[in-house]
Amino acid sequence: MSDINKVFTADACPPAGPYTQAIIAGTQIYVSGQIPADKEGNLIEGSIADKTASCCNNIIAILKEAGSDITRVVKVNVFLDDMANFAEMNGVYEKFFAHKPARSCVAVKQLPKGVPVEIECIAFKGKAKL
Repeated sequence: MSDINKVFTADACPPAGPYTQAIIAGTQIYVSGQIPADKEGNLIEGSIADKTASCCNNIIAILKEAGSDITRVVKVNVFLDDMANFAEMNGVYEKFFAHKPARSCVAVKQLPKGVPVEIECIAFKGKAKL
C-alpha cells in the first residue's frame, strides 16, 4: 500500500476522531470533511461566510501539505445544516473555487460539533498549469 499515504498538517484543524485530514491514493487526494475550526481545533465564531472561509482555508493548507492546491480540486461536497445559509455560503465558496469544480450541496440534520457547514473534496496531486 505504498501508493496510499496519509496527509497531516499542523496548519489546519486536527482530526477530531479516528480519521486523517486527507489520503493520497495514486494521483488523487481525498480531503476529509473540514469544519470551521482553527489549527488548534477551536470552532470559529461569526457568520456562515466566516465559517465557510475557515473550511476552505483548512482545505488549502491540507492540499499544500499534500503537494497540490485548490485549483486542482475536481469534486466538492458541501454539507449545510440549513439551506437558508446556501446563498451566503455560495458567495464565499465561489471566491475559493473560481475554477468551478463539480459540486454537491446538501442539507443535513446535524453536523459534527454542531457546526453549520462542512466541506470535503477530491483533488489531483501537483500544481495547476495555468
